[in-house]
Amino acid sequence: MERDRKELKYPSEKTDLGEIMTFEKRTAIDFVHVKPSVMKMVGISELTMSEHFKLYNGYVNKYNECMEKIAGLSNDGVKAGQITYSDIRSLKMGLSFGLGGMINHEVYFHNLGGSGGKPSGALLSQIEKDFGSYERFEAEFRGTAMAARGWAFLCYQYDLKRLIIVIGDDQSTFPPQNSKLLLACDVYEHAYYIDHKTARAAYLDAFFKNVDWTDVEGRLK
Repeated sequence: MERDRKELKYPSEKTDLGEIMTFEKRTAIDFVHVKPSVMKMVGISELTMSEHFKLYNGYVNKYNECMEKIAGLSNDGVKAGQITYSDIRSLKMGLSFGLGGMINHEVYFHNLGGSGGKPSGALLSQIEKDFGSYERFEAEFRGTAMAARGWAFLCYQYDLKRLIIVIGDDQSTFPPQNSKLLLACDVYEHAYYIDHKTARAAYLDAFFKNVDWTDVEGRLK
């Protein structure tokens, strides 16, 4: 699917401090137009999605802000790391948070807007191989999502050569090394409070009714 993203490049420049790093400024994906089905879901309202997109835009802005400030540091500035406090520590922590929030939400939104049910094809075969059955997979994913403080992730772990379900307790908790994120479920209250108040289990019912398994399977390839 076309991601509909514009990237603004910050070119390398020569200054008396040396060569300045480059980065591509990210623009938030306009999911209303890229994937309009996310605005017409069962149990996850248009209002919830509209408010959720605002939070996602904030993570994109945080990523850009941190990258721009890191790019503007002098060579001495980027070397002046200190664990109690330093500009580079603060910026790197902000970068991890912003980048995690940006990517987690992009996968989550792309994963939604489908018709739910069970997956098919290679994804279903892999689920049955690794979990024994789809029903066991869904039960474990739901349990993980109920236990998580931020995210439940389904990943393919290349070293283990299998699917795994893991918890992400905040935006900077990434899937394990050498893993590919396939399915992300946001379980922060902002993802469901408007529609379900504190009833997270009811939100998970709605989540599984709206999963786009075609998108998830495409990430497995």
